[in-house]
Amino acid sequence: MRFSDSQISRILHEMGFSVQVPVRRAAERDPQAVERWMREVWPEIEKTVRAQEAWLVFEDEAGQSLRPPKARTWARRGNTPVVKVTGKGSGRVSLAALVCSSPGRRSRLIYRMLVHTGRKGEKKGFREDDFAALLDTAHRQLDAKIVLIWDNATQHKDVVMRELLETRREWLTVFRLPPYTPDLNPTEGVWAHLKKSLANLAACTIRQLAAKTRTRLKKMQYRADLLDGFIRETGLILTPP
Repeated sequence: MRFSDSQISRILHEMGFSVQVPVRRAAERDPQAVERWMREVWPEIEKTVRAQEAWLVFEDEAGQSLRPPKARTWARRGNTPVVKVTGKGSGRVSLAALVCSSPGRRSRLIYRMLVHTGRKGEKKGFREDDFAALLDTAHRQLDAKIVLIWDNATQHKDVVMRELLETRREWLTVFRLPPYTPDLNPTEGVWAHLKKSLANLAACTIRQLAAKTRTRLKKMQYRADLLDGFIRETGLILTPP
């Protein structure tokens, strides 16, 4: 039997299929380790948050250059839109953010931005002391203990970072996500939403890009419902006491 494309589409819809964009998963991801983390570590995190009346805080980093993410847009048939971008190494915006959650309280977004323009001796990314300073700022703003969850990046677990976190930060408890599990970090939702809003943006300078990025992030800070959606997407939802 022969079917046209439209007939195949109708048959698949009747069988419960739909057109979807695949979700990327790292080949190195260990499903058993993720399942074990959800079964053993996550309940311990919830218990710690309740016992300490703490905020649950997720941390992650991202970056953006003057080459914007591409997105669909309208154009006349046969005329592909062209976004002119610089081909030179003209700097980068580095970002570190915390998505903060606590039952009965409004979700918060706290971030820091580092703009490097390519000048000699300029810091090219966040270092251990920058992460420690960001956590200190969160502690002051939230005015409570913090249970931190972040990934296994080298700068999160090296000797320098461990020493910084163990120095006069008794208000901090740290847990790590399983390897290759960005889908369990709601801060990834922040980055996806940010980059979608920056799609096709042809900024002329890195300062202009930084200003636009800061504006987008500030708008997200006022949208607790959006942050809650990022958290719900991970499935790591704190149940009320």
